[in-house]
Amino acid sequence: MTALLDGLDADLAGLADVRAKARAARTAFDALEGADQDTLDTYVRAMAEAGTRAAEELARLAVDETGYGVYEHKVYKNRYNTGFVARWMLQRRAVGVLWVDEAARVTAVGTPMGVIAGIIPVTNPTSTALFKSLAAVKSGNAIVLAPHPRAAGCTRRAVQIMAEAAVSAGAPDGLISCLENPTLPATAELMRRREIALVLATGGPGMVRAAYSSGKPTIAVGAGNVPAYVGVSVADPAEAAEMIITSKSFDNGTACVAEQSVVVAAAVAEPFLTAFAARGAHWLDAAQQDALGRVLFDERGVMRPASVGQSAVRLAELSGFSVPKGTRVLAARLDTVGTDIPLSAEILGPVLSVYTVPDPAAGLARCQEILAHGGEGHTAAVHAADPEEIAPFATLRAGRILINTPALFGGMGFSAEVDPSFQLGTGTWSGSICSDNVTPLHLINIKRIAHEVRPWRTVYDPVEL
Repeated sequence: MTALLDGLDADLAGLADVRAKARAARTAFDALEGADQDTLDTYVRAMAEAGTRAAEELARLAVDETGYGVYEHKVYKNRYNTGFVARWMLQRRAVGVLWVDEAARVTAVGTPMGVIAGIIPVTNPTSTALFKSLAAVKSGNAIVLAPHPRAAGCTRRAVQIMAEAAVSAGAPDGLISCLENPTLPATAELMRRREIALVLATGGPGMVRAAYSSGKPTIAVGAGNVPAYVGVSVADPAEAAEMIITSKSFDNGTACVAEQSVVVAAAVAEPFLTAFAARGAHWLDAAQQDALGRVLFDERGVMRPASVGQSAVRLAELSGFSVPKGTRVLAARLDTVGTDIPLSAEILGPVLSVYTVPDPAAGLARCQEILAHGGEGHTAAVHAADPEEIAPFATLRAGRILINTPALFGGMGFSAEVDPSFQLGTGTWSGSICSDNVTPLHLINIKRIAHEVRPWRTVYDPVEL
């Protein structure tokens, strides 16, 4: 009975916290009304500088609390958001006059949405919190962040740093806040609150479904079973191997935009696969593949939390075998894709499935098959030099098709010229409303102030085509 009461008390406390944070955020948003872009940018700059100073602290907290990823790589992720992404934000307008078309006599004006509910994943708990806080304030919104329960402490600290920096720069108190004791009921209540104008969700399939069921406008992301095609015209097979392995092993594979499968054309398979092994890929035999699959996935086909974000060496140990100390990824030669092939699914860890295909047409078909197995709408990568070989891959059902660059660094907007972001939309292919890299421009309503440019009475006149 005591345990039941304690659980009930925790849920009631969580719901009370949700109400208090949502109301305070709405009050702060109302106090911010009318703030111009220069004022908002003052807050954003102070937040970014504070986040950069705390990048190492937050990375350590994230690794220690969750047990996922690599400390040094989480430092880079934090700094990417408070440096590269923040600079990109500061170079653009999100509120006030966005553009003027003098010929058409139309002016576009950006206006904030209100209070945003930001759902934060366990895999990237501090970097995502930094990104969403910066994006919300840049666009004149308030935000209440809901951490994953297994990453509550590090997320709260990241939000505290953002909130204190904003307030010290003149922002109203309550503009940025975080749930103190996040639970599934508390997060669900936050998304349904009348103060919330938009849900900005990053998380697993269950959380994404809950976000879209909240009754609020929602931008959420889907799974990323990302294929990388290595074509017959690849300029440097060894460089392609290095890009793919670096991308997939970064932060122990916790980014859904990183490669999941490699599809290599037979004509270049020998030099590519030789370089692949030389750069830290360890080939698994059939027994090791089966053992790893059981460690990674439960009987429902869901990835086991204890296997997420572990190193290649650690995953091998958990699976009952050993690999050389410098192993960066575990590699499995596969022939088919499907629910009965566990290693063909999305894996949030340094594991790559590898397929050899006879020609580019077969490579395209295999990439389509991989995307259809839990990755449609997300990302694909192509390593080739011939435009004629590259062109057909534009038909893939992916929001980002990245050419000759690591999927992770290209997809998040660093090495490829897509908008820099830490939330990547997956489009209606996976049930998302947005296929873009999400930026502050997705967190505003845009008014069009439009003057009459043709006599309204001519609406009745016939029109020649």
